[in-house]
Amino acid sequence: MGLLNWITEPLAYGFFQRGLIAGLLVALSCGLLSTFVVWRGMSFIGDALSHAVLPGIVIALLCGIPMQLGAFAFALLTVLLISALSHSAGFKEDTAIGVIFSGTFALGVLLLSKINTSRDLTHILFGSILGISEADLIFISAVSILVLVSVTLFYKELVLTSFDPAHAKAIGLSPALIQSGLLFLLALTTVSAIQTVGVVLILSLLITPGATASLLSKRLSFIIALSLGIASFAVWVGFYLSYYLDLPSGASIVLILAIFFSLAFIKQRIGIIIKSKA
Repeated sequence: MGLLNWITEPLAYGFFQRGLIAGLLVALSCGLLSTFVVWRGMSFIGDALSHAVLPGIVIALLCGIPMQLGAFAFALLTVLLISALSHSAGFKEDTAIGVIFSGTFALGVLLLSKINTSRDLTHILFGSILGISEADLIFISAVSILVLVSVTLFYKELVLTSFDPAHAKAIGLSPALIQSGLLFLLALTTVSAIQTVGVVLILSLLITPGATASLLSKRLSFIIALSLGIASFAVWVGFYLSYYLDLPSGASIVLILAIFFSLAFIKQRIGIIIKSKA
């Protein structure tokens, strides 16, 4: 009975219901994309997107427009700048990413330090269930549906271009176009996750579920299912910890994800040791 009360008590509050639903929807998007981000070695790009949205958020607040618009504009700008520097200017992609994400994040921090507002902006950096509005929930739902439909429709193309881009190109697919579509979905997902985990911690939700699942299985469909399950469970537990212990929701979720990864890593190492001694 005590456990039941522990679970149901927070659900009596509208802000918690909205926050939990939004968090689970974000987990759906991040859990699906996480596997492809890990397989394609796109972790650094995810880091760039998660940091680059900060100045867009601050500018949107200064202009009195929805912060999602500013965040998405800067996310797309980041993708375009990385592409321009790596293809047109001849820089390696990791160099272009490092320059752009560090510069845009520094700009965001400077703007954030100078903004004159009575609003508590820490939720932008670390997430907060109190910040989820009905409009946010609608936006997050739309993004999650778009990600789910896109991954379902282009699953074979995503897998093929992730593991054998040369063969994909030979049969008429465009790996660059698939990559651009994936970056677009990552940009939208990054923006939708701001309220739940914050810009500083978005990367963990985009990387850790897929990385953890990859340690536990080699079967692609099972890795995706595991990634979704891990992300969803981390969000659920993280939100309850946030409510009962008065902790930032984003940090709580990321901590749960880190624990999952650590346990999966230990399990894999033990398995390798046992096999080597057999």
